[in-house]
Amino acid sequence: MIYKFMICFLAGIGAGLGTGFAGMSAAAVISPMLITFLGLPAYEAVGIALASDVLASAVSAYTYGKNKNLDIRNGLVMMFTVLLFTLISSWTASKVPNTTLGSLSVFMTLLMGIKFIVKPVMTTKESMNMVSGRKRVIQSILSGTVIGFICGFFGAGGGMMMLLILTSVLGYELKTAVGTSVFIMAFTALTGSVSHFVIGGMPDLWSLLFCVVSTLLWARIAAKFANKASAITLNRATGVVLAVLGIAIITVNYVIF
Repeated sequence: MIYKFMICFLAGIGAGLGTGFAGMSAAAVISPMLITFLGLPAYEAVGIALASDVLASAVSAYTYGKNKNLDIRNGLVMMFTVLLFTLISSWTASKVPNTTLGSLSVFMTLLMGIKFIVKPVMTTKESMNMVSGRKRVIQSILSGTVIGFICGFFGAGGGMMMLLILTSVLGYELKTAVGTSVFIMAFTALTGSVSHFVIGGMPDLWSLLFCVVSTLLWARIAAKFANKASAITLNRATGVVLAVLGIAIITVNYVIF
């Protein structure tokens, strides 16, 4: 039990920091940890990770919204598209062999971290608001389709893809991008976790509880720090967190075992 708690607590630290700083899906960290060190089936591990995302993303979204760094109106458009394809792809994922899900590529987290360090997002809210509303809606629908499929099928990458699209395609400044990302992730994670549990059955309850609590705690800490930091500091902090997590995940997946 102590061993299980330690693995889940450590996974929650990485997942919570990734969620609070960068709107990253907890599945990118929790899934490989649970699969590798606790021997859980990939589908069950993804369900636990998505469940851990729900409260962590919700409390992060609340913190960003409280600091006026959340675009609910445009986020809703992407959210509904993401939700639809999360449901569809989550069912599809249940038909895929366990080894296929377990061998998910994890290099995106590291690359995103390097990107924020080398080329920080310095977009302002003023320039963000100059983007055409109609263009943003169309882009959100198309982007939501891709993100929903990634989130439901792999249980990972949705938050990273969302952050990349919000900053690089839709022209959001970083804090608003993260705030909007975690707002959407709270709902997609809820949809994904429920569908995983309905299809695959209830997961190990202690692993679920430990992961949820740890992720929630560290996401709250990270979100509070992020909203007080300057743009350049947040870019660097986000980049470092993602790079470290990326290296850790790659090590867990390809070096240790």
